[in-house]
Amino acid sequence: MQQAHNDGVVSAMSQATDARLAAQELAVQLLHPHLGFVLFFCSAEYDLQVLGEALEQGFGGIRLVGCTSAGEITPLGYGRNCITAVGFDHRHFSIATGLIDEMEHFSLIDAQQMVERLVGTCRSNTLAPIKGHSFALTLLDGLSSREEMVLAALSAALGDIPHFGGSAGDDNYLTRTHVYFGGAFHNGAAVVVLVNTWLDFEVFTTHHILARQEKLVVTGADSALRRVYELNAEPAAEEYARHIGVPVAELDHQVFAAHPLAVRIHDQYYVRAIQQVHPDQSLSFYCAVENGIVLTAMTPGPLLPNLHQLFDGLQQRLGPLLLSIGCDCFLRRLELEGQHGLEPIGAFLREQRVIGFNTYGEQFNGMHINQTFTGVAIARNRPPVNR
Repeated sequence: MQQAHNDGVVSAMSQATDARLAAQELAVQLLHPHLGFVLFFCSAEYDLQVLGEALEQGFGGIRLVGCTSAGEITPLGYGRNCITAVGFDHRHFSIATGLIDEMEHFSLIDAQQMVERLVGTCRSNTLAPIKGHSFALTLLDGLSSREEMVLAALSAALGDIPHFGGSAGDDNYLTRTHVYFGGAFHNGAAVVVLVNTWLDFEVFTTHHILARQEKLVVTGADSALRRVYELNAEPAAEEYARHIGVPVAELDHQVFAAHPLAVRIHDQYYVRAIQQVHPDQSLSFYCAVENGIVLTAMTPGPLLPNLHQLFDGLQQRLGPLLLSIGCDCFLRRLELEGQHGLEPIGAFLREQRVIGFNTYGEQFNGMHINQTFTGVAIARNRPPVNR
């Protein structure tokens, strides 16, 4: 399956379950004389060692980065147990990449050195000025619990370069997530991609979650583990279940997606999604949680009108879109699956030329967030006169 464009990107997918065949099918769809870089998202059900080697062989030296997902957004809409990818033309995009192989030791100095190196690589291609013509994409191990630390360092180093990203998934097993760099899949790691282009673009984030009246105060937490033991001085799972009117025994991902909690910063709400319930009635979260923070009970609003509003605005500001790369929280997908709403949203994303994946968390300008649709929209511009 392929969607080809003359203006700089080609999108592709393979539904082959055999890793070697999937890599071959991507290569057939994406390879062309001006291909400079490939970004992909794949199911964790593949034999990742075989897939990594096959991609490296199939693309013959062209750089690839990617990650495992909790579902894919393909040229056909939402996918599952497949691989989806975008190939970038080097005449339109100058792209530099770096690997953070030990997220727990990543410092501000490391971030500054990495960003300097990435900027230098992009600048050497003299495609467009760095300032105003570059954005960064981060793909992080979704189970590392180190996202906030890495993002804070990168955000400081990137300065006014907008950035977004997603945390890798593993098809909802919550066991082991991977990023791909240098021909292999890595665990406990992150990939940073700097994209420089003369095409117009906009980095965005949106969500459809509405605030309710109820408040829950975190009165017992281990912030390093992102684990909350008490809400309102009661066992966390019991208090949460009581608030939403569901027995503790029935708490699962579908319930968490339908009854999120959020922290308010200024006039914005940022979801702190629950990952799982433990036997001791504590709750693990996907994002940082600390003693004393106030969590507001939230409820999902209509999802499709929110996406319509987002893309209407993007098209008004940018004109027709060439491509959007989307990091879509897997809790949104679970909500849609529970409502049988996957097909209409998938069809809409297909119309908007979105390629991406369902994440275990999203990143937006240094913030680690949940239950959002975050990404970049790239405009279908005409080339400059002198190009």
